[in-house]
Amino acid sequence: MRARLPAWTATLTWKSACFIVVMCCALAAALGALVHVEVTRQTVDNARDRALEKLSDATRAYEAGEALPPRSSLDPAGLPASLRKLAVGGRRGTVVAEYRGRQVMWAAAPADGRALATAVDYSQAARTISGLDHAIIGSSGLAIGGTLLLGAFAVTRVTRRLQQTAAVARRISHGDLDARVDDPRTRDSSRHQDEVATVAGALDTMAATLQGKLEREQRFTADVAHELRTPLTGLQAASELLPEGRATELVRERVRTMRGLTEDLLEISRLDSGREVVETDLHQLARLARRVVRASGTATEVVVVRDAMVETDRRRLERVLGNLVVNAHRHGREPVVLTVDGPVVTVRDHGDGFPEYLVERGPQRFRSGAGAGAGSGKGHGLGLTIAVGQAGVIGARLEFRQAEGGGAEAVVTLP
Repeated sequence: MRARLPAWTATLTWKSACFIVVMCCALAAALGALVHVEVTRQTVDNARDRALEKLSDATRAYEAGEALPPRSSLDPAGLPASLRKLAVGGRRGTVVAEYRGRQVMWAAAPADGRALATAVDYSQAARTISGLDHAIIGSSGLAIGGTLLLGAFAVTRVTRRLQQTAAVARRISHGDLDARVDDPRTRDSSRHQDEVATVAGALDTMAATLQGKLEREQRFTADVAHELRTPLTGLQAASELLPEGRATELVRERVRTMRGLTEDLLEISRLDSGREVVETDLHQLARLARRVVRASGTATEVVVVRDAMVETDRRRLERVLGNLVVNAHRHGREPVVLTVDGPVVTVRDHGDGFPEYLVERGPQRFRSGAGAGAGSGKGHGLGLTIAVGQAGVIGARLEFRQAEGGGAEAVVTLP
């Protein structure tokens, strides 16, 4: 199994720092090599010229039968064998070698079948080249460190803006449609924008557009529900005047259904607006759960594993639990069990379970199990959507999952 790298190695700052270091090292190595080669070539050429000039003087003295210059002689003991062979063979040459613990530039020429050689001190030039190499390494390290600091500062400014943009995008995805990046570079149209500013501006524009569309939809939903209230109230009053019979019951039932749907639409509209006011108080959770079951008029078993006192909005919590209980009886199969275990309330039925889309993405308005594919035996209209919304208002977490052994399970975790 291949080992995974730490998470920080995937960040743009780390990758940029590595890129800067690699490029600086490559540039420093290339420039250092060029400087080293050029300075070494010039130093060696100067030493060679001096050695050959001294060799010419020694050759003239030898041919004139005069005393040879200092550090010049025939077949000296320290002469490198390769240069001796070259000179004996009738050619002139130079070589750098160590002699008596010091660097020496040797020059040799043929002299009556022997090697006439002279030596020039090369130790100072060698120290100069060595010092230059150390200076190149040191200055390269400083340059790399300085460039890395400046590059990290510049990259961090960019990544900070990207992180801010990502944070705003997450806030928008969680429902905060008022969130904006508000990059100062996007305010002045005369200023040139970089890529981050372009992304930030596009995100702000998208958020504003999305917010406008959602607000229009919310207003439309609220207006439709309000407009439906008046005729439905009239229909309900008129249905009460009809003579008793099967047809009258059907009419009254449809009117009640329409009124319930209208009230649900109004409630969803209020939840979408985000202006709900929570009125909290301390409540005994088991007592509240039993009251919800009694109000639902269903045969729901209440199991109290561990009771708890919770500070919450009683009306909203009853709405959440009531919708879950009614949904379990309507779309699942009995027995339906409501379990209280501390601040956690579980509503379980023994039907076919929730549709996969609901478990993965949560309830969708007006979508039922029948439209979710074969065998998706649990449906919902607006009840579960309202339950999720009201749970969010009181700070509770509502999860939908498949129960072990079959059936659907909705879990409310109170803060």
